[in-house]
Amino acid sequence: MVFYFTSRCGEFTIYMGKDKYENEDLIKYGWPEDVWFHVDDLSSAHVYLRMKPGMTLDDISDDLLLDCTSLVKANSIQGCKKSSVYVIYTRWKNLKKTNDMVDGQVSYHRPDNVKRVSVDKNNPIVRALEKTRQELYPDLSAEQAQRLREIQQQQKQEFKRLAKEREQAKLQAIKEKEERSYDRIMHAENMISTKEIGGTADTTAAEEYEEDFF
Repeated sequence: MVFYFTSRCGEFTIYMGKDKYENEDLIKYGWPEDVWFHVDDLSSAHVYLRMKPGMTLDDISDDLLLDCTSLVKANSIQGCKKSSVYVIYTRWKNLKKTNDMVDGQVSYHRPDNVKRVSVDKNNPIVRALEKTRQELYPDLSAEQAQRLREIQQQQKQEFKRLAKEREQAKLQAIKEKEERSYDRIMHAENMISTKEIGGTADTTAAEEYEEDFF
């Protein structure tokens, strides 16, 4: 079972597993857009934010960050009793899982990409999120596979678009080069040097003089 919530702004999905076994599935079948949240140094639920494609961690608004951190704090047996805790978060793709780890345990491919923030107890936010909660039994593997196919298709379309733009730019450059070469040729053919003009005038004058003389 997976619990799904809607952010207070109504634009984002936040979700978490019911227990450590669901946490393992969420670790395995996340999406590239997902962000993982956990109370630092304490046991807690694994809470995920599904960002919009193209978003980065820095694009998460303060209110949205407060939604996620408040929810993960409220779902920590020890953390919920404290007035404030630290919450860590990182992109799902930065999570690292090895065979020697227990259920729910993770490390990171790049520890420097893990952010840490302090969050106070905020019951009104948690209650607002709880009102949107849905309990679902998704096929996480199938959903992940579908999302990866969509991303692959988008990447193929983008590759084709860029290739077409490069080809059009290449053809345009060739066309402009040919036009410049044609202009030079036409300019050279239409030019007559001053020497040539002078020579023609002198010859004509001599011929006219000879005709007058005879």
